[in-house]
Amino acid sequence: MKRHISILICGLFFSCLAWAIESPVVMLKQTSNEMVAALKKNHAKIKADPNVVYQLAEKILVPDVDITAMSRLALGRQHWMAATEQQHKQFEQVFMTLMIRTYASALSNYTDEEIRFQPLRVDPNKNQRVKVDSLIVQHGGPSIPVSYRLHQKNGQWKIYDLTVDGVSMVQSFHSQFANEIARGGMDGLLQAMRQHAKQVSQKAHANS
Repeated sequence: MKRHISILICGLFFSCLAWAIESPVVMLKQTSNEMVAALKKNHAKIKADPNVVYQLAEKILVPDVDITAMSRLALGRQHWMAATEQQHKQFEQVFMTLMIRTYASALSNYTDEEIRFQPLRVDPNKNQRVKVDSLIVQHGGPSIPVSYRLHQKNGQWKIYDLTVDGVSMVQSFHSQFANEIARGGMDGLLQAMRQHAKQVSQKAHANS
């Protein structure tokens, strides 16, 4: 009987451990804690050189993103299907660079905001797609709601969209991309994205 109880306890322990590994909330908490720690540690370097925050974001945040799924949604099914494989690869690379540089300014201005994640309303073990809600609590300012949409890919949870204060990042980029494609096609869009990413980087360096 004692042996059976021991086995049962061990089973429950490892089940809880598996839940912690698989839970998208736990994953997001770990990533956000790692990013916050890196921002605090490198605060002086970031102020002197915006490239530091780009490197941190690419190292810590990008591995949790399904860039292919996010790219496909941002570009839209019609334009994605019409593009070549080479254009897909180019778009994914430029899109990730653009996102990092666009949102890096918010990261570089981080002070001591608190990130609170809400519990999931669904069982992640029974759902391939989930939404995780959170709040960025600003001391002396209004809280900002942020929602993450994730799905399972190769046994891991990956982010495929991010909503800040009710505005979807994917939908926001989608509207911009559609206008650029209408003007200059896929190659025109890629060129415009590269130029915009360059301008964002130059502006960040000018303000540092």
